[in-house]
Amino acid sequence: MRLPGDKDTRAAHRLAPLLTPRSVALIGASPKPGTVGRGMLASAMMGETQPARIHCINPNYPEIDGVPCYASLGDVPGPVDMAVLGVANARLEAALADAIRHGVRAATIFASGYLEDDPVNHGAPKLTARLSAMAKEAGVAICGGNCMGFYNLEYGLRICGFPPPDWMRAGGISFITHSGSAFSALCHNDKRLGINLAVSAGQELVTNVADYLDYVLALDSTKVVGLFLETVRDPEGFCRGLEKAQQRNIPIVALKVGRTAESAALAVSHSGAVAGNHAAYTALFDHYNVIAVDTMDDLVNALHFYAGGRDLAPGGIATMHDSGGFRELAMDLAVERKVPFARINADTTAKLAARLDYGLEPINPLDAWGTGNDWEGIFHDCMQALIEDPDTALGALCVETRDGYALTEGYGEMLRKIRATTTKPVILATNVASNASDDVAVRLAIDGVPVLSGVASMLTVVRKAMDRRDRGMVAAAPAAPKGLREKWRARLERGATLDEAESLALLGDYGVPVLPHRVVETETEVLAAVREFGTVAVKTAMPGILHKSDVGGVKLNLDRETVGGAYADLKQRLGPRVIVMPMAQEILKAKGVELSFGMTRDPQFGPIVMVGAGGVLIEMLQDRRFALPPFGPEEAMRHLDALALRPLLDGKRGAAPADLASLAQALSRFSILAADLGDLIAEMDVNPLIAGPQGCVALDALIVPRS
Repeated sequence: MRLPGDKDTRAAHRLAPLLTPRSVALIGASPKPGTVGRGMLASAMMGETQPARIHCINPNYPEIDGVPCYASLGDVPGPVDMAVLGVANARLEAALADAIRHGVRAATIFASGYLEDDPVNHGAPKLTARLSAMAKEAGVAICGGNCMGFYNLEYGLRICGFPPPDWMRAGGISFITHSGSAFSALCHNDKRLGINLAVSAGQELVTNVADYLDYVLALDSTKVVGLFLETVRDPEGFCRGLEKAQQRNIPIVALKVGRTAESAALAVSHSGAVAGNHAAYTALFDHYNVIAVDTMDDLVNALHFYAGGRDLAPGGIATMHDSGGFRELAMDLAVERKVPFARINADTTAKLAARLDYGLEPINPLDAWGTGNDWEGIFHDCMQALIEDPDTALGALCVETRDGYALTEGYGEMLRKIRATTTKPVILATNVASNASDDVAVRLAIDGVPVLSGVASMLTVVRKAMDRRDRGMVAAAPAAPKGLREKWRARLERGATLDEAESLALLGDYGVPVLPHRVVETETEVLAAVREFGTVAVKTAMPGILHKSDVGGVKLNLDRETVGGAYADLKQRLGPRVIVMPMAQEILKAKGVELSFGMTRDPQFGPIVMVGAGGVLIEMLQDRRFALPPFGPEEAMRHLDALALRPLLDGKRGAAPADLASLAQALSRFSILAADLGDLIAEMDVNPLIAGPQGCVALDALIVPRS
């Protein structure tokens, strides 16, 4: 490990005064047991050596535990890089001002920053805003407020108001969290974790997740980054960090909380109404190949998995068990999660058959426990055969563990030996989520064999790891057509919602296929359109009617005999202006599958594209995908393949398959439109878009400008 004075990435980083300070002042240090002042001193003094000089600040004591204690920052000899403000909310403002006055370059704030009688009621900003403004003006980095602090174990510094356990060790996991309890849950309870940096970011008064992410991605030791997110306060910086992680092949595992849809009520279009405020994060994580998890169990298991430092090989999982029942359970769980098992070849099958006790099947997943005779040799040879099979991506031994138990020790030694013979991941997974075996799990983790708690969570993590492996880097999207932005800017800046004809024209300009149509206002014109198109749909085109079907404004399958009465009804109830277009099946020569394209604009991440079920089912089915535009046809196909309706596009019950290439091209062109005009458009709704064997066409569209 480099010393603090060495010229390395850490010392050069803008967060060096905060995360690798040469000197630290503990303001409010105290000898009183159970206090934050006592806890932060005990934390800072942990370890065999302290990389930073520690100074206590408290006028009531000359020293605390042998550490000199000064009355004020001004009495400290030499400069102070970072001040830990272990004081109450009422004293925070004065303490930070004093630290800035004495040239402190960073601070950590544990307190919440909330005052019951805050002068905000008299026109002044809240305390948190005042602290943030003071620090930003002075160029001072801040961890917190309302945080637990940070552990830079690679550097050897622990800043926390509650002393961490002494068994924490340095490793390749970086953990950045908005939740102090998540910080404690991982760092203070799981001995398997080897951490280079763990940060409780809190309110992010100055320094935010994007800043910490940039720091850990510059460390050679970082193997995986875990994020517990409430929000992202620096979207551009955060995206730069995710892109850098992709370039360095460092997995990012993110648990985003607040997955709600309250913002949907503000949307005008159908696609906006079903998006919700989590759609942007779904699209963001997908775009940058972030491993998005839903539970703390999956977050921890994913961190353990990638801390092993090995990427998945091609193929499926190979699992070995000491129980037929647990093998069946693993099979059930894997099928539910769409985790493929390695298809072992004849050579592997023969190797298994030669070692297994009579009556055991040489298959994957493998139950290898028979009579117990020579169990160590049998398990070793069978796992070795499985891991060497060309279609095995990783090997997992699914057993319970117990300290001091001969079987557990034997399993552990076997996994260590096999890991040394392969570059593939080799893991141990317990069948139940609780893992009572601290010592065995820790020793295996240190030796590069991740121990994952619970087969169900393990398989979820493996599925996501396979998705990450198979995705790879995203191909660049085609450029937007030249001149179209200038063509449409003036119309969009007028602010009024585009009518259907205008919306279809805009889509057509960007290459999204649309039905031919005529906007007319008399029965004579309607009849002329029928003569041109054949069987038609007639829809109201009166201004202000956003969702035509809701007011009975759509008439379908009309010919010369029936169109007159249908038009008369629309004219009488809604007004004379209508749009006439041929029925889609006249163009596609088949009924086709209804889909929808949509776009909403997220205030943080900009335009978000949606593709999903169309027609009246758009709001009834949860069948949709969100994506950051723009993207090319290959990326579009990946989103289409993920829809539940995808099998319908292959043709069912005699129906011809849809032209998937044209559908993917249309979705790609829509995404290019969304990216090119996204700053001018609030929402777009293309519904339905019909996909058939002769291509696809948009039947209806609604485009709402931002203004």
